Amino acid sequence: MENRTGFSGMRCSFPQIPGLSGYKAIIPMLAGTALLGTSQVAARVQDKPNIVFILTDDLGWKDLGCYGNPHIETPVLDSLAKRGVLFTQSYAACPVCSPTRASILTGKYPARLGLTNFLVGNRTDPESPVLPPPDWKTCLGASETTIAELLKEQGYSSAMVGKWHVGNHDSIAPWSQGFDYTRMIGKNGLDYYNYSIFKDSYQDEWTDDGTHYLTDKLTEYGVEFIEQNKDKPFFLYLAYSAPHVFIVPRGDKLRKYFFKYGRSEEKFNPHYAAMVESIDDGVGEIMNALRREGVAQNTIVVFTSDNGGVGLDELGPIPTSMAPLRKWKGHIYEGGIRVPTIISWPGKIPQGSVSDCYFTSTDWLPTFCELTGISELPEDVDGVSILPLLKNPVADGYNNRPVYWHYPHFSNQLGRPAGAVRLGDYKLVELYETGRLELYNLAEDISETNDLSGILKDKTLEMYNLLSGWRTRVNAQMPVPNPQFINK
Repeated sequence: MENRTGFSGMRCSFPQIPGLSGYKAIIPMLAGTALLGTSQVAARVQDKPNIVFILTDDLGWKDLGCYGNPHIETPVLDSLAKRGVLFTQSYAACPVCSPTRASILTGKYPARLGLTNFLVGNRTDPESPVLPPPDWKTCLGASETTIAELLKEQGYSSAMVGKWHVGNHDSIAPWSQGFDYTRMIGKNGLDYYNYSIFKDSYQDEWTDDGTHYLTDKLTEYGVEFIEQNKDKPFFLYLAYSAPHVFIVPRGDKLRKYFFKYGRSEEKFNPHYAAMVESIDDGVGEIMNALRREGVAQNTIVVFTSDNGGVGLDELGPIPTSMAPLRKWKGHIYEGGIRVPTIISWPGKIPQGSVSDCYFTSTDWLPTFCELTGISELPEDVDGVSILPLLKNPVADGYNNRPVYWHYPHFSNQLGRPAGAVRLGDYKLVELYETGRLELYNLAEDISETNDLSGILKDKTLEMYNLLSGWRTRVNAQMPVPNPQFINK
């Protein structure tokens, strides 16, 4: 296959996707920067790798320079992609945050968990024939086994820093779900100043006085955990709240984005761009800490997002654009579920590779289990390990399995109740309010504009049977009739 990355290493497939064609040109050659510098501390030898999992909140698929964004400056993440694998078809298990976070922690589809919306999601539409399922769960149950609990049995120390958002009761807080070090966002979770952080319990709360930018504070905690646990295997789950609305950047990062504004046909939000740059700075600090403590060579770093970006006015001006993908956060279309993912592991996986193999967020738990020698997974785990895909980004088989989505709700971003399945190049969407089926060939139609269901009837039926059969197996809760609905 043609190597489209421009880097040495294995050849890999790079589809002709608008917004990514400039990948070779836009990754800066940062060999002289601190990010790529040689550590002065010899790497510590240990049997099991450290894992740093960095999760952003509402970061869109093309919001990084290495994904073709011409406005937002992300030199650290661009360089991380240069030294690892960039995935063009990585998916979140849900178009909103809480279900995806639960899927990451457990390896299970949100539909199986019954946690299918963000925790306080209760929107309805009086003009719709359906209502959301009445009994969907508003937390991740304490009986579920998390990746932190599994890694604890392997001698790992685990940290949860940032946004938890899968349940607040003490029995289901991160300190009760296997994490040894917890710095969980407390009050004012949508703000970036005047928030609070719970430290390992609800009894120890640190409150910001308006001077500590939240993204930077979370980075500080991540660095602290690395420094305290450098002598044993560790798992850091660093869940930034950025760039979720409110769109509140650091003021010192705005100037250059104001000067960029209006210089291209595609508009962008300077405040949002500055927020993303702060994330990039934070990743740089984490990478510096890994090198400084001598553990970089034995640490796999994952960077991804919990769902698509916000592409409409929500608590302020439009944050970002998912074009050419269809729709945005809260929708079952590609703009709501396709997310950026970069993975780096020095000396263990190819450098500068781009993979168009698809996978979803349920796959993280089984991947980390295989990585750390855990052979027995919890019951009903839906994901599969993508470790072979990391070592060979064009590995066969990953584009020949179905992946599913189930969102029986009305999102704050105008999404409607729907489900979807992808198998190979084809994706079927079922609209739950009407029963309408839509079929798309993503290899030829990334924007999901050409519905093939009326032409490829056999394929549509095949895909529908996959989706409906899966819903039965996982006991997915469906919308219920709206008794107030009047069919006009």
